Amino acid sequence: MPMPWTYRHASTEWRAILDDLKDQMALSSDNMAYTALDGVLQVFRRRLTAQQGLDFATVLPAIPRAIFVAGWTPEVPPLPFADRATLAREARQVRKDHNLTPDTAIEATAWTLWRYVNHADFERVLARLPEGAAEFWQVDGADPETLKQRIF
Repeated sequence: MPMPWTYRHASTEWRAILDDLKDQMALSSDNMAYTALDGVLQVFRRRLTAQQGLDFATVLPAIPRAIFVAGWTPEVPPLPFADRATLAREARQVRKDHNLTPDTAIEATAWTLWRYVNHADFERVLARLPEGAAEFWQVDGADPETLKQRIF
C-alpha cells in the first residue's frame, strides 16, 4: 500500500487547512487559527470515550489528528453535548489569555475539516458516535460544492 497522502504531504495539507481556518474566521495569524482549531477539537473530544475519540481521529488529516489526541486525558468521563453557544464559549477558554477565537469557530472548523476528510469515512464514524456528534460537525447553509474534499 502506498503511503497515505496525508502523511506524505502533511505540511502542504496543514498549510491549506490553516489558510481556510483563517479565512473562515477572519483571523490574521496561524497561531490564532491553531488555537481556534485546538479549542474546537478539545471541546468535541471531551464528549467522547477513548475508543470513540480514536475512531474519530483516524478519519482526520495527519496534523489535526495529532492536535486532537495531544494532551488528552482519556480516563475522564465524557461530557454530554450542549447547545452550540455553550460549546463555542468552551472553545474560547483554551489558552484564554491568548484566544481570539470567534463565536463561529465550530462552524468554521467544521467547514474547513469537511474539505480535507473523506466524506464517507467521516459520516460513517460520526454515525457511531454519541447523539450530538454529527450535529457538532454540521455546516448549515453551506454550498455543497465548497465542502468537496480538496486533497485526496
